[in-house]
Amino acid sequence: MMLSRSLRFRDLQTLDELRRVVELEKIVWEYTDGEDVVPVPILAITVKRGGILIGAFDGSDAIVGFVYSLPGLKSGCLIQWSHMLGVVAAYRNAGLGRSLKLEQRQRALAMGIEVIEWTFDPMQALNAHLNLTKLGAVVVEYEKNIYGESSSPLHRGTPTDRFVAVWNLKSSRVAARLAGGPGDVPQLGEIPLINETRVANSWLTCGAWNSKLEDARLRVEIPFDFGKMQRSSPDVASDWRTASRDIFLTYMARGYRVVEFALDHTAGRGWYVLER
Repeated sequence: MMLSRSLRFRDLQTLDELRRVVELEKIVWEYTDGEDVVPVPILAITVKRGGILIGAFDGSDAIVGFVYSLPGLKSGCLIQWSHMLGVVAAYRNAGLGRSLKLEQRQRALAMGIEVIEWTFDPMQALNAHLNLTKLGAVVVEYEKNIYGESSSPLHRGTPTDRFVAVWNLKSSRVAARLAGGPGDVPQLGEIPLINETRVANSWLTCGAWNSKLEDARLRVEIPFDFGKMQRSSPDVASDWRTASRDIFLTYMARGYRVVEFALDHTAGRGWYVLER
């Protein structure tokens, strides 16, 4: 699907708009527990005091996607913490998520803010491709079960482990990615692979992994459709969560950061690239 030329973006501020965002949260993440939803009062206060909430509209008054961030401090510097990026099903895989992030970037730069951070599931290949490859974020932190138990079926069955993405808005890396430049990744075969993988019962499984590699760049393979795996084969998904957690924590503690994601759509495979 191509993005419509009638697509427009607007800052959301009225109580009616905020209520519609809450309804979209429930639709996008399929929450069944009200505790997981960011409620109208919190949205109202944060947008009045430095938060960013942008809606996407396509030819009507219906919101088809939104991005929400709130002001934060990191090492004494102001940042934006991007808490939610949601797009309705009919508009996914068309570039709307990227467009919303670019709108968010413009708002942050106008505030004099140069860093936006957010979390994403390390096992979600398409999110990794957007965040690292298309937007140019990098990952230097791994958080274990940061949100606890979630009522969303998209998160259910495994701990809510998350990467923390750091988006340095004015960096040359980000400028190159937003201009459509390729990532600085050599042939994948030249980068040592940390974990062994194989297909068993139609699922990619993680086997033994090497904790002692010291090359400047390393690779970690993950399954392509972890969400489907969580629903259909939760034991395999749980094994992946445990193994990937150990791999990333081990190597990030030794000074590696996650800088790229190589996605092979045809083969349904994806690899993180870690760099010392």
